[in-house]
Amino acid sequence: MKKLAQIFLFTTAIWLPQFAEARPVTITAEVASYRGPAAYVVVYLTGPDKKFHSTIWLASEKQKYLPHLRGWHNAALRNGMQIDGISGASVGAGRTLTINTDIADALIDAGYILHVDAAAEDIGASARDISVALNSDDKTQNLRGRHFIRSFSVKM
Repeated sequence: MKKLAQIFLFTTAIWLPQFAEARPVTITAEVASYRGPAAYVVVYLTGPDKKFHSTIWLASEKQKYLPHLRGWHNAALRNGMQIDGISGASVGAGRTLTINTDIADALIDAGYILHVDAAAEDIGASARDISVALNSDDKTQNLRGRHFIRSFSVKM
């Protein structure tokens, strides 16, 4: 019986941390209203050293427009262009992009920055339309971007 308890404790100690290593996060970005084609939007992380860390979401229908997402594109190129996030369709004017993902606990409250770049064909581009620290507090609710992002929030 004592041996069985030791095995159980050892197994729990190995497997339990895997379930507590990431936190569910909901990122919401409402694109401003404008006339024209849908916006290309990318959400990505940079580390405390300001270097590219990872892509969380890429909303783009055509690869040829990815260079218009300048902040992300330049940072990702320096990283070997690892598109390691999930991608989806472009986001129409006045529409909302909602991303449900898991982010490692080690990245939260550790100096990582969440960025959103946006661009629309024949309208323009906005590198780092919004940038917010990846913190567990509620200061990232209903923020306004510089150009394309009307409203932005992060919920953990």
